Amino acid sequence: MRLVALIGHPVAHSLSPRMQNAAFAARGLDWAYVALDVPPERLEEALRGLVALAFAGANVTAPHKLGVATLVETDAPSVNTLVVHGDRVEGRSTDTAILDGLEAERPVILGDGGSARAFRHALPEARVFSRRSEWPPRLEDADLVVNATSERDEVLATLTPGQTLVDLPYPETATAAAAREAGATVVGGLEVLVAQGAASFELWTGVPAPREVMRAALGLPA
Repeated sequence: MRLVALIGHPVAHSLSPRMQNAAFAARGLDWAYVALDVPPERLEEALRGLVALAFAGANVTAPHKLGVATLVETDAPSVNTLVVHGDRVEGRSTDTAILDGLEAERPVILGDGGSARAFRHALPEARVFSRRSEWPPRLEDADLVVNATSERDEVLATLTPGQTLVDLPYPETATAAAAREAGATVVGGLEVLVAQGAASFELWTGVPAPREVMRAALGLPA
């Protein structure tokens, strides 16, 4: 059996094991996906463990996406996917896979953490707003807004019809609910999870991801 891990702190809430294990089963792969709660001070040790135990790879979630990027082979500023090649660990980012097919001529990114850094790398022309720099956000001329914060209960910005919100957290945030009510297009966190998870699956296995199975595992419509 090949093993893949989710590394984060905490990880108990993650739906990735349910989604990825359903995908492995659908493709007839003798693989398993396990969630590992790794505190920051043990991150480097955990990466060595992946190699020692011959894991095929891993996903990386908060708060480790920036830290992992300094410990593995990568050109990405933020890493959410690891692929193990013998004693080498390659870092990739599939966080922005959801952007495929979305127009982003005037993008805005909310947040400054690991996921936000990945979207900044993918959308270098984006305006970025965070509480540590410029706030509140100004979205008047934006066509795509990425909520890459962890805030769920506060409405961070007001969208209007014609704008699209990519909302990374799940379940749905107050910002997403308000945007939908206002008539904006909302791409929810579960859709983001499927997109990045499918891209990670293909990096590990080399076979096409069963996206409909992954969607069904999360309760999304076909």
